[in-house]
Amino acid sequence: MTDEPVLLTTDSGGVRTLTLNRPRRKNAITWDMWAQLRDALRRAADDHSVRALVITGAGGAFCSGADVSSIADGHPAHKMRLLTEVALELHELPKPTIAKVTGIAVGAGWNLALGCDLVVATPQARFCQIFASRGLSLDLGGSWLLPKLVGLQQAKRLALLAEMIDAEQAYELNLVTYLVHGNEIDAFVADLAGRLAAGPPVALAQTKALLNEGADRTLREALAGEARAQGVNFAGTDAPEAFSAFADKRDAAFTGGWIPAEKETTHA
Repeated sequence: MTDEPVLLTTDSGGVRTLTLNRPRRKNAITWDMWAQLRDALRRAADDHSVRALVITGAGGAFCSGADVSSIADGHPAHKMRLLTEVALELHELPKPTIAKVTGIAVGAGWNLALGCDLVVATPQARFCQIFASRGLSLDLGGSWLLPKLVGLQQAKRLALLAEMIDAEQAYELNLVTYLVHGNEIDAFVADLAGRLAAGPPVALAQTKALLNEGADRTLREALAGEARAQGVNFAGTDAPEAFSAFADKRDAAFTGGWIPAEKETTHA
């Protein structure tokens, strides 16, 4: 028995890293961990100092899925509601997210990675939609994510056969964004997350939402959403800062500020 936390949180330069920390179980997620992960995502959403989020696993594995051996009281519908909340919090998080995958990502663990905006993996990573092998169907958004990422037939192949695929196959199927050697992944993810954290937070949040929503919208609806978002951007401080930085030949310093609020402060 250990008192070591099962979900670690670290902050550095506007980047928050959440580390699943059950290495002896390949970071299988208990019901209590799901609740902790949901709450951590909510805190990240509300914390303006967090500009990007990384999810990873300890001990050379990403996540072997939900720990089906863990005991939790209550109806299965209540348990699935918790997984639904995690998936939605991650999908709707108004910050860019990165999954850093080493070792295995299986079942809900793989879908947790796919729920992130970008996936960085090492060649040693392995992926499996293991549900069918356990007499289960997809969860944590897999039934929605997979067809959008790989098309219906490949999604059916991965889900119905529960095949384990390697990182190269996942990369070829567009299920991995970047394939990076193991000794380089820490520095690569740190640089990638730092670049995202340095971006315009309001604009990035709106772009992420527009892309997520656009997959299920008509062109007319997408254009209307873009127009609303761009109006917000032009009323903020980041767009003028970008124009000014370009003119001055310097890097922009984005803050996510709001021009009307600055005017009110000036005239107060």
